[in-house]
Amino acid sequence: MFYVMQMIRQFPKNEKGQALTEYGLIIALVAIVLIAGLGLLTGGLQAIFQSISDTLTGAA
Repeated sequence: MFYVMQMIRQFPKNEKGQALTEYGLIIALVAIVLIAGLGLLTGGLQAIFQSISDTLTGAA
């Protein structure tokens, strides 16, 4: 019982998990921005690769 009470008192002082959570949120935000950016560029990239493909195969 004493061990449980001691852990409860130390819980507000323990900030190790806080930094990990913040890094996780930053990584999630960056991933969302990258996915959204790639989604917006899909049409342009597809046109560029189609142009390259047409040039290589000789179709115009």
